[in-house]
Amino acid sequence: MDDDEDEREFSRSIVYDFFTQAADTFRKMDEKLEEKDLEQLSALGHFLKGSSATLGLNKVKDSCEKIQHFGAHKDETGTKEEPDDEICLSRLKTTIAQAKQEYAEVEIALKKFYHDPEV
Repeated sequence: MDDDEDEREFSRSIVYDFFTQAADTFRKMDEKLEEKDLEQLSALGHFLKGSSATLGLNKVKDSCEKIQHFGAHKDETGTKEEPDDEICLSRLKTTIAQAKQEYAEVEIALKKFYHDPEV
């Protein structure tokens, strides 16, 4: 994908765009969690799931898929209905925190890979 294996500018730009996108999406998730907006949380989980999957960030992708399901009043597999908003919100709060932690870990690893001086 990259012409210069030392610089890796092409893939670096994609990954760093993802960092910006993820930070913005997690900020929106926090807002929608406060607003108890399950529908928007599901949509945000779906959005970040796709971006994470594209980069092969499977733990983040899996957590975002759960966010998508919980926001759609489903269980973590997406197969069983969960009509109780408060149960869904509780699960969302826990899973969003988990996704943020997984993201933080992968962000550090990728920044090290790209020799980011911030790490």
